[in-house]
Amino acid sequence: MTTVMKPSTRPLTTAEIAALALSLAHMGSGPQAITARRGLRHAFEHMELDDEVIATTLETLTSPMPPATADRARTIANAITSRLVIRLHYQDVTGRITVRDVDPVTCMVHREYWYLVGMCRMRHAIRAFRFDRIVATEPTFMPARPHMVENFLPFQGRRAA
Repeated sequence: MTTVMKPSTRPLTTAEIAALALSLAHMGSGPQAITARRGLRHAFEHMELDDEVIATTLETLTSPMPPATADRARTIANAITSRLVIRLHYQDVTGRITVRDVDPVTCMVHREYWYLVGMCRMRHAIRAFRFDRIVATEPTFMPARPHMVENFLPFQGRRAA
């Protein structure tokens, strides 16, 4: 196999990494998925990743999701791509389940958890929903309001516009 090297123009943005990782995470564990995850790991080799939190996050980014979670992740990814509201059946930390319509914006990983980040129509606020607490997802045909990804990432230190 030929290795292609191009001069680096700029590092991937956080949103680009999240989009790539989400696409890979729900691909399963076939040969193409394994090769793609290896490529994503390779992209990280040139970054300084000494922090344990970052190392754990990288492991989560490059590991396949359990099948049921992967199915929900596909629905979430389709909603983001189609710019449609997604209905979540979400179990909070106390075990209570609520049904929420969310304008999905992006997905992110922190340590060992995937999160959907979006505007929760029930709370009228930005929320992050842990994938392992999403009990079910339902696509809707309602258009989501446009939101800039950069305004929704908590570590960016900005509020939604």
